Parts: sequence; C-alpha cells; structure tokens
Amino acid sequence: MKAKKITSLALSAVMAAGAMSGMATTVMADEEQTLKLAVVETAYGQDMWKNVCAKFEEANPGVKVELTIDKKLEDIITPAMKSGDYPDVIMRAVGSESALTETFVKDNNVEEMTDVLEMTVPGEDVTVKDKILPGFVDNSITNPYGDGKTYLMPMFYGPCGLFYNKGLFEEKGWEVPETWDEMWELGEKAKEEDIALFTYPTAGYFDAFFYALLHETAGAETFQEALKYGEGVWETDGAKKTFEIIEKLASYTEKTTPANANDNDFRKNQQLILDNKALFMPNGNWVIGEMADAPRADGFEWGFTALPAVEEGGERASYSFFEQIWMPKGAVNKDLGKQFIAYLYSDEAAEIFAKDGGAVQPIQGMTDKLEGDAKIYYSIYDDGAVAVMDAFATTEPVEGVTVRTTFFDPINSLVSGDKTVDDWVEQIKKDSDTLRGALK
Repeated sequence: MKAKKITSLALSAVMAAGAMSGMATTVMADEEQTLKLAVVETAYGQDMWKNVCAKFEEANPGVKVELTIDKKLEDIITPAMKSGDYPDVIMRAVGSESALTETFVKDNNVEEMTDVLEMTVPGEDVTVKDKILPGFVDNSITNPYGDGKTYLMPMFYGPCGLFYNKGLFEEKGWEVPETWDEMWELGEKAKEEDIALFTYPTAGYFDAFFYALLHETAGAETFQEALKYGEGVWETDGAKKTFEIIEKLASYTEKTTPANANDNDFRKNQQLILDNKALFMPNGNWVIGEMADAPRADGFEWGFTALPAVEEGGERASYSFFEQIWMPKGAVNKDLGKQFIAYLYSDEAAEIFAKDGGAVQPIQGMTDKLEGDAKIYYSIYDDGAVAVMDAFATTEPVEGVTVRTTFFDPINSLVSGDKTVDDWVEQIKKDSDTLRGALK
C-alpha cells in the first residue's frame, strides 16, 4: 500500500472564510518606522511570517518590518544584543537548548505584555484576551513571576502525545494501550518482533512527556507543588510512580536513541517510527512537517494518542506545547511592537499562519475550521484527554543548575545505563532544594 502523504495542518477550510485585506489597524506615523522582528525558523517555514509582515506593512503605510528568521536564530541576534541592539519582538519559545527565553526571563529583561491583552485586535471589535483560549495566558510560562502579570504571549500550539505508525498496528492486530500495564504487554510483543517500544527525539522533547506523566501519577495538587520545587514532593507516592514508569520505559527504549538525541541528529530518532524500529515517540504535531519527505515503511500512517493511564479508567494526559512571542526590555519601538503582536491574533494573521505554514494559534474558533488529520490531533482534548500546560517555575539564575539539566537531560544517561533512576531522583531532590531557594 502506498504510504499516505500526511498534510495534517493543511487547513484548507480555514481559507474559505472572508477576504484578507485591510484588516490591520493603521499605525499613525509622521515618519517611517522600522520594527525589528526576530523569529526562529521551524517546520512551519518562512513564508507565513513574510506574508504576515507584508500584510501588516500594507495596512500601516510608513512601517517597515525588518524580519530576521533563521533556524539558528540565537547565533544571528546574540552578537548585536551583546552590544545593546535588541530586536523589538522575538519569537522564541522556552525549552530550547540555548535557553534564550529563560535567560531573558531570569534576568528580568522581558517587557510586560499585560496591556497587550487589553488591546483591541486590529481590524476587529474584540480584545486580545477575549480572543485567546482559556488557560493560555494564565500559567507559569506566560506569567513566569507569579505576579498576575503576563510577559510572554502564546502563539502556535500543538497537543503533545505519543506518535506511532497506525498502519503497523493494523497490520499486526495490535491495540493502542490505554494503561501502562497494557503498554508493557505490548512492549513484550514488540520485542519478539525486534521492535523497540519507545524512542524520543531529544531529551528536550521529553519535557512534554514528563509533565503529562507527572500530572497523571501525582494529581493536579502535587503536580503544582512539584513545579515550585516543593519540599518532600519527590517522596510522595505519585512522584515515585512517575519514575517507576520512566525506569521501566527506559528498558524498552531503542538503545541508539541517546546517541542521536541532539539538535543535529534528532530526525534519526524520529525516523525509527517511520521505519517500524520503534513503536511510540513523544512529540508535537510539527513532526509531521519535519518528516514529510522522509522515507517510510509501506502502509505507514501517522497515529496519535494521549499517554496511557496509570490504572484502568484513570486520567490520560496530553501536554499542550505552545510557543511564545515576547519583547526584550531593550526594544526601541515598544508601542509599535505591541501593536504588531496584537495584530497576530487577528483572523487575517491566523488564516495566513494556517494556510501558509500549517500553524495553529490558541484563539477562538480555530479548531472549528480544521479538517482531516489536523482535526484528529487538535480534538484529542475533546476525546477525554486532560490538557496539561504548566512548567517548572522561574528562578533566579543558578550556576550549573537548570530545569532541563535536572529534570529532562538525565533520560539519556538512564537509557544508556550511565545513571540509575535513584541517581536521577537524588539529583532532582538536591537541585530542587537549590531552585526553591532561588524562586523569583
């Protein structure tokens, strides 16, 4: 059977509605203004950003958007920032290997965006905050200081869960596990076929998995305590269950995974799913675009599921990853930058992002316009999965200790056998004590 070509975020229906011209509110200017926009290039590509910028310029005569977009954005903009030349707006999410966004947050160098939420969306009669879906500006990522104020604005989002080859499961007559006990049973069946149960692209991608699993095992209250590095939280039964599952899952993980779990080779781990060498992989739906041109086994078809429940009928969680756009305190054109950010939540901008890049924003009405595979992924929460969005709390800079190196990177050492789960938990306890004392 010919492999199905996945276009999960084509969203052709999005473009069926309305004309797309003249929607942005004009920025009145006596002389030409330049807005410096820095964007990391992802699987969504460059065209959508170029087209959004062009529409904004078209509606605002005298405004020029100077777009810098690159896969290695930090390498491009850091030298200038060191000399005090900052972009006005930066599109870079937390969780990157460079930790650019986290560094700005920890150094109190991000501009407050609460006033943007109160702005009217350009060309529309609704405020930005009323356009954004609930929960996306009321979490520890967008409000990192716990002061009730927003500093990072939510942009594109994608449910994160376990991706697999639906075609392989149909061929083998296997059921997608609904509990972790069923997962281990499947792991044994796969082992007989020389197929690993699990892989992951990089340890950084393990964050969404870790958060969702912790929410399942520990419950919402203990989950929130853990995110604030609560004393004794890792001694609770729920937290212990988290690492019990991770330890067992590591034993079922494809052993080549850690060697390729880096920013250069992560696609090799993703390829394991397409080659039927591993069954499940935590990821977001952008993986479909990243692997669109990759070879695949006959009959391959993307499948997607929330994490298995700890017990039958228990919670099945799916972390919702979302990217953030923000403004450095050193930005020059702050008013113009905020006007541009508000415009990004307009129907016009949302339709461009969806059509030209397959990027979906957490704004009202978008999921109703989805079709095909996109409808499957974004409806995961309609099918009973619990949405998890928070992240570990922001702290003052701590030398040698970061959230990623403490909570996510050690998965590589666990899989390779260089570290035991007890070693990892002891490191988490020790680092949590340090991070707790450095909470913002």
